[in-house]
Amino acid sequence: MRDSKLATIIYGPPGAGKGTQAQLLADRFNLIHFDTGKYIEQLIHNPSLSNNPIIKKQRKLFETGFLAEPNWILKIIYNKTLNIFRAGFSIVFSGSPRTLFEAKGDKKQEGLLDLFERLYGKKNILVFHLKVAPQTSIFRNSRRLVCPICGAMPIKFKKISCPICGGRLKHRVLDKPETIKVRLKEYHERTEPIFKLMKSRGYKIIDINGEPLPFEVFKQIEKKYLLKLIRVDS
Repeated sequence: MRDSKLATIIYGPPGAGKGTQAQLLADRFNLIHFDTGKYIEQLIHNPSLSNNPIIKKQRKLFETGFLAEPNWILKIIYNKTLNIFRAGFSIVFSGSPRTLFEAKGDKKQEGLLDLFERLYGKKNILVFHLKVAPQTSIFRNSRRLVCPICGAMPIKFKKISCPICGGRLKHRVLDKPETIKVRLKEYHERTEPIFKLMKSRGYKIIDINGEPLPFEVFKQIEKKYLLKLIRVDS
């Protein structure tokens, strides 16, 4: 039944915990978490695509903290969203759409907001905004280690091996303090303007304090999501 499916977007600056909260929500309510950041990272680091000129350009932007080109991002997110909807799942995004162009599109390409509304219905779209201080963002990201094998991101983990698969943990290039500052600037200048657009279209942005521990943050999100489910199904 169409009305029982929701599209959820979780926004927040780098290090706010978007991916963590989106995955918790997906696990709790049997949703598909479309982690656009991870998906982009997989594409740009795919060995079979390493000589592709478009991928090379996007990789350079990504690794220096800048957002990838919106027209390229819009196409890949658009197609993946369609596939997930056709499979019959509710969806949760961690940070998409990231720019006004991705949200609005143009005469040649439908924007993601219009796509979400057409597929899920405007009343079935839920938007969260995780709020953390810039110093929190820099602190969390600069301490984050990533497993190149399974993708796990244990924070404050003292060992050099992954607790899940045993792979050797490493810092990502884009988690260097100077790169994080670029990413924060990109978020404020290119992503936050989407909030104004959404509000003008009648959306309510639900602010969530992202500073506490993940399970405490999730309690806030879970409560709001359950209320939305009750309204949709009633």
